[in-house]
Amino acid sequence: MHATIAPSSGRAPTRDLEVIGLVGLAHLGSHFFHLVLPPLFPSLREAFAVSWTELGLLLTTFFVTSGLAQTPAGFLVDRIGAVRVLSGGLALLGGGALLAALAPTFLLLFPAAVLLGLGNSVFHPSDYAILGHRVSPARMARAFSVHTIGGTIGWALAPVVMAALSTAFGWRTALLAAACLGLGLAALVLARRDGLETPSHRERAVAGTAAPAGSALAVLGSRPVLLCFAFFALQAMGVIALQGFMPLALGKLHGFELVLAATTVTAFMIGSAFGTAAGGVVADKTGNRHGIIATGLGLAALLVFVPAYLALPLPLLWAVVGLAGALHGATTPSRDLLVRAAAPPGASGKVFGFVYSGLDLGATVAPAIAGRLLDAGVPAGLFWLASIATALSIVAAVAVRPVPASDRAVGAARAAS
Repeated sequence: MHATIAPSSGRAPTRDLEVIGLVGLAHLGSHFFHLVLPPLFPSLREAFAVSWTELGLLLTTFFVTSGLAQTPAGFLVDRIGAVRVLSGGLALLGGGALLAALAPTFLLLFPAAVLLGLGNSVFHPSDYAILGHRVSPARMARAFSVHTIGGTIGWALAPVVMAALSTAFGWRTALLAAACLGLGLAALVLARRDGLETPSHRERAVAGTAAPAGSALAVLGSRPVLLCFAFFALQAMGVIALQGFMPLALGKLHGFELVLAATTVTAFMIGSAFGTAAGGVVADKTGNRHGIIATGLGLAALLVFVPAYLALPLPLLWAVVGLAGALHGATTPSRDLLVRAAAPPGASGKVFGFVYSGLDLGATVAPAIAGRLLDAGVPAGLFWLASIATALSIVAAVAVRPVPASDRAVGAARAAS
């Protein structure tokens, strides 16, 4: 007999903070592993006598694997519960880093990249399922903002840590340290599983809240979920275009040196982190998801045009780009709340897994378009691309209508009975 895991409603703040902290730490680990290999590329190139293109294929393997596996990972979360999937993903990250550390040939780094990609695929469906089930609704947006900021910190730490370890002790030791991080986080999640677990399919079946057989494709093909997928794909196109190509475009437009122009990406990311924190508070206080998304992204889309047509001094350029990043980041918690509201009861894992794979689609398409614009001698077109993609994402978000509150309440009541 399986005990039903009741959803959180008025859970104590300290309990919420523990769940939010653990999930945020796991997400930090996920983003840390995004950038475990790139700082080691110079050492790997020397050790295996390979080209930069071959090294780049390692990252392609990682992200393609992760993107393809996200939706299946979401189904697994809904089937067996989030903790086993999350801890398994962390263990795969650790195992992938261990295999890479021990690889005697370059070709064996590709199976390691596949393991790393599979490990990375679990985080969005499992993390959001845990937060949605275990955190009080009144703190949900702030929980989502901490989750996002945790990932940003992981991105910030990885290049410094891996480069420092590689320089001091060698690239294999650096990867062994990363492996210990992944396996240690897996052990931590398992040790705290009682406070993190979500209902399995079997437990929902006993409680009468399991989705009918054959309904999964209907859920993923529903209008709200497809609109959320489109929203994420369009968001990724705008952000990846700026992150990857804004420094080059600024150099062509206004003569900025590449190193100085690259600092605008840093300004955007710092602004985004602060905006995400503020956006979580605003979303919890107001509950106005559509308004926050439309206002924040609309103003960000307008600000993006400023560096395209005005040659600003660098400090002012930082301020403009940082403000655009803050406005964009402020919408992130509302974005995640929108997806949660669009997911029927018991389907949050598969919905988050599918919707977040839209990021991978956008990230795949954007570089080709942005590169084409630069090759065609239209660097300002990059900012048009980012702005138009952002504007279209607002249309998709505003069109999302959540699962009726009455249906969600019935599902929650059945799960608690």
